[in-house]
Amino acid sequence: MRLAPVRADDFEALSQIVFDPVIWEWTVDKIETQADLENYVAECVGAREQGVRFAYTVTDRTGLLAGVTALGNYSPNDRRIEIGWTWLAQQFWGTAINANAKALLLSLCFERLEMERVEFKTDLLNMRARSALKKIGCTEEGVLRSHTLMHDGRRRDTVYYSILRHEWAASALRSATTIEKNA
Repeated sequence: MRLAPVRADDFEALSQIVFDPVIWEWTVDKIETQADLENYVAECVGAREQGVRFAYTVTDRTGLLAGVTALGNYSPNDRRIEIGWTWLAQQFWGTAINANAKALLLSLCFERLEMERVEFKTDLLNMRARSALKKIGCTEEGVLRSHTLMHDGRRRDTVYYSILRHEWAASALRSATTIEKNA
């Protein structure tokens, strides 16, 4: 599998997988139209240029685009960063691609960026995501009540998870796959 920075020319490939409404059930934002996707891609590119968030396309071993994941909420002084903003086409749910993408980003965070802590968060009701985070070695830390407004108007309770540097060092999740240069 491969992670590469989201680029403006990814629009067409993303448009082939992004409009399934089930993808957006647990997310804060929702992409429903071509205009939504244009804004999303522009936001990904702009956030990277500003150094605010670093979104990556996730591609499987056959070269098929699976979705997007990102790094953000970087706190250099605290040596802390968040992995999230992940969405995948349904055909990749329940496969190893999400865990592999997380392993790549964790490797980047701990081994290249020398972070001490990597955070994750999800909707308290999203049991599939919560289970996946536990499977990759995350520790559940707590719930922020009525934390986030969802695209459908519901107030989401957000559950936080983390992996610390020493936990990553002992993790079997470490991956030999590489992130594209200039990521």
